[in-house]
Amino acid sequence: MFRRAFWFTAGAAAGVWATTKVNRQLKKLTPESLAAQAAEKAVEAGHRLKDFALDVKSGMSQREDELNDALGLHQDPDLPASVTALPAPRRLRALEQDQTKNHFSKVTYNRNEDH
Repeated sequence: MFRRAFWFTAGAAAGVWATTKVNRQLKKLTPESLAAQAAEKAVEAGHRLKDFALDVKSGMSQREDELNDALGLHQDPDLPASVTALPAPRRLRALEQDQTKNHFSKVTYNRNEDH
């Protein structure tokens, strides 16, 4: 009698456990649940992509600083960006050219005067 009661109870418990497990899996496969899971995965992927982009950006700026130090290029806030990207000797020539351009840009040019 006890043996039959034990096996009946064990079978009922296994049936309840299996039914609960199947119902949970079925709920996970509903369209609403699948959409929510996809949205969560997309948000996670977006965060990972953002973190990757920030890491790349910081690595780029760090490497740029290393290269600027190695090449002797240092930013001077008073100079235009196109000139600060040049090494020191070329930077001086570029500044001289800019000054001559500014001087000649004020003078009007008549091409008929050359003849």
